Amino acid sequence: MKVITRFAPSPTGFLHIGGARTALYNWLFAKHHQQFGEGGEFLLRIEDTDRERSTVEAVQAIYEGLRWLGLGWDRDPISQNDNIETHQAVAKKLVALGKAYRCYCSPQELTEMRDLAKKEGRSVKYNGFWRNRDEILAPKGVTPVIRLKAPKLGTTIIQDSVQGEVKVKNEHLDDMILLRSDGSPTYTLAVVSDDHHMGVTHVIRGDDHLTNAFRQYHVYKALEWVVPKFAHIPLIHGADGAKMSKRHGALGVGAYELEGFLPKAVCNYLLRLGWGHGNNEQISINDAIKWFGLENIGKSPARFDFSKLLSLNSYYLSNTSNAELIVLIKDKLEEKFGEKLSKDAENRVDNAMSELKKRSKTMLELVKNTLLYVKDRPIILGESVDLFFGHDSLQHLHKLMICLGKLENWTLDSLSLHVQECLKANDLKLKDIGPSIRVALLGVSASQGIYDIMLILGQKETCERLNDCLNTFIGLRKISKSKLSPKK
Repeated sequence: MKVITRFAPSPTGFLHIGGARTALYNWLFAKHHQQFGEGGEFLLRIEDTDRERSTVEAVQAIYEGLRWLGLGWDRDPISQNDNIETHQAVAKKLVALGKAYRCYCSPQELTEMRDLAKKEGRSVKYNGFWRNRDEILAPKGVTPVIRLKAPKLGTTIIQDSVQGEVKVKNEHLDDMILLRSDGSPTYTLAVVSDDHHMGVTHVIRGDDHLTNAFRQYHVYKALEWVVPKFAHIPLIHGADGAKMSKRHGALGVGAYELEGFLPKAVCNYLLRLGWGHGNNEQISINDAIKWFGLENIGKSPARFDFSKLLSLNSYYLSNTSNAELIVLIKDKLEEKFGEKLSKDAENRVDNAMSELKKRSKTMLELVKNTLLYVKDRPIILGESVDLFFGHDSLQHLHKLMICLGKLENWTLDSLSLHVQECLKANDLKLKDIGPSIRVALLGVSASQGIYDIMLILGQKETCERLNDCLNTFIGLRKISKSKLSPKK
């Protein structure tokens, strides 16, 4: 059997993290059967029948969020609002089959019905007043709704691929409205009609829809349509076990992109929020497609842990090729830098990437760290760095600059050996002058290893940045450079 899944978000806001996980699971299940089964398709349906709350911007955000995650759909997206005539026809067909009926109760009558039920301690569900009543008795001027004739006896059982066997007594089901008096379909009718006509075989969604499954089941049965296989996924909670909110990280997918997360890291993290494959934590998208199955989805709510997402993003950053990362950050670098990068700056970025990506948890951090190497000379030194450049520090930097200028082989090993010899000759240790060197070369005191910085900058740029720093503070201290030179 060819597997067809769908993701059906309502365009009333951004694509949130829970919706993204639902889309991912549907996409993976379809792709798995596409590659290893009898075929699979992943479809997208925009459930926009709520015209007041649906917006074009939200639809666009859904498209962009899915594209950023790499979750492409296999047919043109469906707009549920475009299918209203089909939904109406389905409701009328059910009436013709005797499986549904027109209800002429006014809002006031329904309120009185509920109030009486409450008073008598009964269920407040609709009492089926028009279920078997002749329409010849219908009041004039009242446009009816259409209700499904739900079963009154027995039990409805659903074999859910995640939750297992789930059942409800039919006496708890009401004759739900399928078509409102204004001709608009309810959620239940629209979903069943669209899923059927799209050929959906598996409905994979959050377990907050589990109660809807029982109602939808009877619409399928009344129409003698094949009921899709249901899989209801436990919702995502915050790290404290409470319902997800913005403070837990319940942001739109677009926000994670802006915060500098890689889509493959977000996908990997969402995959593991409720699904597992042994002890594997880092799972490539190809392995996810190969291994994914509904049987490995847990029954308990997953807990969103932002620190784990950050750690996973760091892993993917450090394992992404330098060339790919440079392409990803170049526009952002030039935007913050204010102009196109020079060839020398591009070379420094290329040299720095292997080390910088290991020190960055997000793309924003990577851009910030990389900017240190594309700065134009002279490096602007803020007021707070003044403490790094007393007379002794300037003298040590001057000696180091002279020493580095004489180095013939600019490699990590030779730099380390040469600088250590220079420091030893002046009775110094690297920790004594290290912060001053970093500030002179990059403008900040906290960064990567001294020798790595020098290797990335190259001999000419390293010596020139040291010289720029010396000239800046020589002017401020009103001292002669000759006084910094070693005594003969």
